[in-house]
Amino acid sequence: MESQSPPPEPHSQQPLTYPSSPSPHHTTLATFLSHASRTNLDPASTVYVGTHFEYTVLHALSRYGLSLRRVGGVSDGGIDLLGTWTLPAHLPDNSNPSEKGNVLRVLAQCKAVQRGGPHLVRELEGAFAAAPAGWRGTRGVMGLLVGCRAATKGMREAVGRSRWPMGFVACSVEGRVEQFLWNRRAEEEGLEGVGVGMRYLGGGEGGERELVLTWRGRNLPFVEDKEGSEVEGGGGG
Repeated sequence: MESQSPPPEPHSQQPLTYPSSPSPHHTTLATFLSHASRTNLDPASTVYVGTHFEYTVLHALSRYGLSLRRVGGVSDGGIDLLGTWTLPAHLPDNSNPSEKGNVLRVLAQCKAVQRGGPHLVRELEGAFAAAPAGWRGTRGVMGLLVGCRAATKGMREAVGRSRWPMGFVACSVEGRVEQFLWNRRAEEEGLEGVGVGMRYLGGGEGGERELVLTWRGRNLPFVEDKEGSEVEGGGGG
């Protein structure tokens, strides 16, 4: 049985310093698509598929309060996205659940085409040690593994067993978040009370559903998408 970790410390450290963007030609999905068109980049190529998925994930997770930047490049330790996740404040039941609370630092690996399995969880564990200074260690930091298919049983079990605070997200290539889970260590770092639910689009049952985050059983509002803002491609820290 793993020993219990001490309570999370306040996460108000020095301003985060992000690595340089891996490309001077694009910082958002829109600018990447323009660049790909100008350079005749093959949509079936690994570079196109991987980069497109990273920007898609970045944009999709922004609706859930994650502000991320694409940073993958040489010597990145396999990390594709870095940023922060603003969590709901620990409020009494009659307070506003959208009020800002703790901020978790997030590092993410995106796997657009790689077959899922527990080995990917081990790769993510190794990324913690290779992370930039502001994201190194486990206090106030969470790792996310993002794939385009739901986690296998082996992956879910590996995430649950890990001593590192981490989670898994399934995000379709169209940008729909279909699964979001995390382990007990992530709860200890600030996700205690946060849950996952589904709601029907259009207000009626039987139609399309979308994943929502909850705070002590209540749905949390999505973060508004600001067209052309840094949240799509640049994040903030």
